[in-house]
Amino acid sequence: MAEPRLVLASASPRRLDLLRQIGLTPDAVDAAALDETPLADETPRRLALRLAEAKAGHVAARQPGAFVLAADSVVAVGRRVLPKAEDAAEVGACLALLSGRAHRVLTGIAVAAPDGRIASRLVESRVHFKRLSKADIDGYLASGEGVGMAGGYAIQGLAGGLVISLQGSYSGVVGLPLYETSNLLTGLGYRRP
Repeated sequence: MAEPRLVLASASPRRLDLLRQIGLTPDAVDAAALDETPLADETPRRLALRLAEAKAGHVAARQPGAFVLAADSVVAVGRRVLPKAEDAAEVGACLALLSGRAHRVLTGIAVAAPDGRIASRLVESRVHFKRLSKADIDGYLASGEGVGMAGGYAIQGLAGGLVISLQGSYSGVVGLPLYETSNLLTGLGYRRP
């Protein structure tokens, strides 16, 4: 009997690269397109976990018999959730808010097993940016790198040079905490091919 397939419920090339870094290549990528609007009074922590679990469940319904891995990252300053920057103006607004201060990156991960069980974890990391000059922000905006990214930046790119410190999971800030992901898959019975 063939082993169950592994499906990544995300179109993020970063998550795919991270999985490959630990020797896992999904059999399929099936992104869950869900409304990611926070609910009224929903904390950033709860939002990240709810979205990961919803994505896993949504894709598991389309991929019976597979292990489905989903994740969602939320960048927060206090209770304020920063957007996935849609354009340079939003990237600039995010960077201005993050300048000289610490913020949290909350990554929810969820795995749906072929038998219907869903296990999830929330990984919280703290990132502290240096005080950003106008030249820092303008240079980053010129790169185009932060568009489409939660919080308007990609730590694995040029924004890595803006970070004073990081406490927590580097891979979680990129988009998929590898240690916790591996443990969730193993805990639900996934065996590497």
